[in-house]
Amino acid sequence: MGKIAMTAATLYVIVLLRAGGTFAVGWLAGAGARRSRFAERISSAKFQRVESAIQRWGAPVVAVSFLTVGFQTAANFLAGTMRMPLPRYLPALFVGGAAWALIYATVGIGALAALGALFARHTALGVAGVAVLLLGACGLVAYRRRRAATTAPDADEPGLS
Repeated sequence: MGKIAMTAATLYVIVLLRAGGTFAVGWLAGAGARRSRFAERISSAKFQRVESAIQRWGAPVVAVSFLTVGFQTAANFLAGTMRMPLPRYLPALFVGGAAWALIYATVGIGALAALGALFARHTALGVAGVAVLLLGACGLVAYRRRRAATTAPDADEPGLS
């Protein structure tokens, strides 16, 4: 139990720093946009309504975003750019970050224990499993790159520049 608690505490500090930093970067980016040539668009009535809704209801979205992969950074950044008040953002950060840390600590330690047991009992099977995972990841990256290259519009075509 001590190992899980220590791992969760370490991950909790990491997620608080990372997500809080992402929120701060969003806050600064939002401030810069308000002083730029886009300031007129950002201060429109429609934008103000959207910002108000995010400030009012956005905290649950931020908290739940920690249970997703790839969405939490966007949610924290958007919360910053939309100037979510800290009394609403911080509880969402603390609750969502705690859930994230506990999930990753328990699942992570369990996965490492299972991998260690596999390598201890059947080293060849463990090596083969890791090799298959690595090859699968490389294949997925190559597939996505090819797909992105074939679907990207060609800059030489007329009317696309």
